[in-house]
Amino acid sequence: MALFNKSANHQIRGFALATIAWIMCSASMGLPEWRIWYLEEPKVSSPSVAFIGIWRACICNHIDNSIRQRVCHHYSYRNALVPLDIRLAQHLLLIANIIGLVGTIRAVFALQKLYMEKLQKNDDNNPFVLSAVLNAVASTFIFLAIMCNYFSVPNKEVVCFLPSFQMPLFPYAQRVGSAMGVASVSAILFLLSAIIFISYCPSMENENLPLV
Repeated sequence: MALFNKSANHQIRGFALATIAWIMCSASMGLPEWRIWYLEEPKVSSPSVAFIGIWRACICNHIDNSIRQRVCHHYSYRNALVPLDIRLAQHLLLIANIIGLVGTIRAVFALQKLYMEKLQKNDDNNPFVLSAVLNAVASTFIFLAIMCNYFSVPNKEVVCFLPSFQMPLFPYAQRVGSAMGVASVSAILFLLSAIIFISYCPSMENENLPLV
C-alpha cells in the first residue's frame, strides 16, 4: 500500500495521522457522551437522558417538544464517588494524551533531520523509532480506556453521583456514546502512524542519493 511506503516523503502522512489522533484524543476527553443513560423516572422533569463522560456528567430534561435543558456537573479523579472504571479511563487517557503529544513532537524533529540536514550514507538508524513506540503505547492506552468504559455498559455499573446531580445510581437502559467512537478512531490513527514510522527504511533513501 502507498500509505506504508518506506520513503521519507510518506512519513509526513504518519505525522499528519498522529496529529489528528492527538486532537481527537483530546476532544474525546472533554466530550460527555461516553455513556448514554435513559432514565425511567427522572427527578427533575419529563423523560430525560443523561450523558456520562470521563470528566463530567450531563442530564438533559425535556421541558417541551422544542426545548431541552442541559445541566452538566464536573468531577475529578480525586472524587471518591467516581467509579473505578471511570478513574482508570481518566488516567489512561491523560497518559495517552501526553505520550501522543511527545511522540508527535518527536516526529517533527525526525522530519527536520531528514529534510533540513544531509543524510549520511552509512546512517541506517530510523529516526522515527521513538515516535512509533510512543504512538503505539498511546494507542494501547486509549484502547484500554475504551474497554474499561465498554464493558461497564452492559453490566449497568453503579455510579454514585452527588445528591446535587439529581441522578439515579443506575439507568433504566444505557448504550455506548459517540465519544467512545471518537476515542476509537484516535487509537486507530495512532496505531497507523506508528506502523508508518516504523516502516521507514533509511537504506532506501541512501540508495537514491547521487554519487559524488
